[in-house]
Amino acid sequence: MALVKNGTLVADDEWRFVAEADEIPAEGAVVVTARRWLKERDRFAGRNAPTGIKIEAGDDIKALAADIDRFGLVAVDFPKFNDGRGYSTAHLLRERYGYKGEIRAVGRVLRDSLLYMHRCGFDAFDIVDKDPLGAWRQKLGEMSVFYQPATDDRTPARELRHPRRPLARAS
Repeated sequence: MALVKNGTLVADDEWRFVAEADEIPAEGAVVVTARRWLKERDRFAGRNAPTGIKIEAGDDIKALAADIDRFGLVAVDFPKFNDGRGYSTAHLLRERYGYKGEIRAVGRVLRDSLLYMHRCGFDAFDIVDKDPLGAWRQKLGEMSVFYQPATDDRTPARELRHPRRPLARAS
């Protein structure tokens, strides 16, 4: 797997994903599961290193809402190619909860999904591909106009065709 973040291939990922039963290292950026975070939240309060969270399909992000700004990274797992719950998770993180940090797609991150993941709010991708950066560039450049509004702030086709005019003031 290769990490592509904001259109750049990242050679050394600072984040270490820690399994459920593994000890949390005292130093360094770590990513723990949402379940573990909710069980051991107080344990992380005094930790003097970045903490990230991995949200798996089916996790309730409402339970994490109060803590969302504490995470330097939110990794969203795609367990299989036809499970789209991660798209909704990223969209909710950006739009409803105002998360500004890195949202990383992990798991079954396929070439054909990259553009749609990006439009939902992902800015980093663990990509399994011979040419991960080439795949990312190709997929993000395939379309320039969209019908749906999304978190990427592109103007939808409807707005391009019929721009809103300022309301006339009553005299």
